[in-house]
Formats: sequence, structure tokens, C-alpha cells
Amino acid sequence: MKRAGKFALLSVLSGSLVLSACGDDQSVETLEVAEVTRSIFYAPLYVAVEEGFFEEEGLDVDITTTWGGDKTMTALLADSADIALVGAETSIYVHAQNPMDSVVNFAALTQTDGTFLVSREPIDDFSWDDLKGTTYLGQRAGGMPQMAGEFALASNGIDVDEDVVLDQSVDYANIAAAFAAGTGDFVQLFEPTASEFEREGVGHVVASFGEESGILPYTGFITKESTVENNEEALVKFNRALYKAQQFVQEEDSQVIASSIEPYFEETPDDLIAQVVDRYRDQDSYAIDPYIDEDGWDHLQDIMEASGELPARFDYEDLVNTTITDQALQR
Repeated sequence: MKRAGKFALLSVLSGSLVLSACGDDQSVETLEVAEVTRSIFYAPLYVAVEEGFFEEEGLDVDITTTWGGDKTMTALLADSADIALVGAETSIYVHAQNPMDSVVNFAALTQTDGTFLVSREPIDDFSWDDLKGTTYLGQRAGGMPQMAGEFALASNGIDVDEDVVLDQSVDYANIAAAFAAGTGDFVQLFEPTASEFEREGVGHVVASFGEESGILPYTGFITKESTVENNEEALVKFNRALYKAQQFVQEEDSQVIASSIEPYFEETPDDLIAQVVDRYRDQDSYAIDPYIDEDGWDHLQDIMEASGELPARFDYEDLVNTTITDQALQR
């Protein structure tokens, strides 16, 4: 049976790894997932809920949107969530502080940046030089969107310190509203907001940061090492269900996917959801399985280093667990 994920705020997240009765003595394990934002970029997660893939594994996955990487990781570390859906860079920040109970990346969801460069005015023949002398409404310093954005800009000859007026004064959750209200000439936005703005004439998509910044573990699932030690089987089930959803997103018609995840985007028309799914699939943004690529991990740290935000360089084996997916896919 299909069901929508829970959209409650962080304050109503319940305890970790709860076992509850369901039906004829069948037990279901509840996993609390804190997602960094709500986006069609995360379609496979919502598909796994709506198509019953988690349910088939005996899991009840509750999703809470925490609006920002720092808040999402705080939810995980404070045991308000069992799993964080967030950029892999946050695991590096945590691990660098040498905590008693560190974190580990155990599944990939996306493998490119998911943001798009949106211009206030239409530009028929966009050139990156069009940004020079303009106000660029950026993302949070140290967050993956901002770092990948700066990498893409630098790769195209734009120095954010010299060529644009970089405005990072707006909180992550309010960036889109600020741009709609008139702040900035260019902005970096996730979907479906970028396409909604385009349809409404508020802005115009002129470039993809996903295409510009390359393959990297942009958003994935992170948990605490203690959770791996104490309940690895639940994570194996999670990855098995996730893989089914990833294949669904790769193989099904975009309209079918749009119908599946529509409960998470009730104010977005189905045809626009399908358009965004196609846009992300066309640039290979969705990971095809839960494995995190080692070359992508190295590229992530290169981007962080270029932005001046890398606290230390960690080997792939330090912060990426592949055995969970090995078990889930029986490889």
C-alpha cells in the first residue's frame, strides 16, 4: 500500500529504531530519516516509500525535512534521527573532530550537484562571463551546493571574490523566496524551484552545476558507527529497498515516477515533476545503485580543498562503508 512520508518538523521525531506491531504478529522496524531539503533530486527515496519497497523489507521509514546540512547532521548526532540524507562533506567535518561515535556514508542517492544557475533575466546565448559585475545569491559557506558552485564558476573563469558580488546573507530555507522578492541577479537553486520559477517567469535556468562539477557523492545516507555495529541488518534492508527504487527511477517513464512521488510535492503539477525527473536523469544525477564511487570521493575532497573548507583529507575506507551494499545486493 502506498503512503506518504511524514513531513513533521525535527521536534516531533520519535526515538531511534523503534519496533512496532503490525498486522498478524508481523513486526516492522521504524527508521527515522532526516533529509537536508525536500527535492525531486531525492526521487528514489520517495519512490522507495511510495512503491512499498521499504515495506517489503519490514521497514517503516519516516522522513523529516530539516532544512540545512548543519541541522540535519545535528539531528543524527543527537539521536533524533537514525539516518541523515545529506552531503558527504558533513561526514568529513564530523570525523575531523574525532568524536567518540563517528559517522559513516553507507549509501549513495545522487552523484552530481543538483542545483541550477538561474538568471533573473532571460539570456538567449548564455556565457559565464555574463555573471561578471552581478550580484550572485549564494548558498551556505562550507555546504556542498556552495562549494560545487564555486568549483563550477572557477572552472569557467569566474572568481567569486573578484568577479561577482557574493551574497550569502540569506538563510538556506529562504534563498528562493529572497530571489523571488528581488534579491540578486543570479541564484543557485534546486528543483523543483528552478523549473517553477522558469514557468512563472520569475527566473530562467541558464546552466547546470551538475553538468559542470562532475561526478561526486553529492547527497547520500549517513549514519553513526554505533548504528552499523548494533543494527547493520536494518541498514542492509534499507539499501536493498533503495536499490529497487533506484532501478525504478532509471527504468520507468517519468510520468509514472511523477505520479509515485506526487504526495511529496502537492503544489507542483505532475507534468513539471516529470520534467524535472527527466532533467536529472539526462545529466545522470541519480545514482544507479547505493555504492559510493572512490574517484567521486576523491573529487569531493578536491572541491572542498579548492574552496578552503577541507579540514583534513580522509581515505575512502575511513568514511565509506561498502559492505552494507555488498550484503544488500549479495555481491
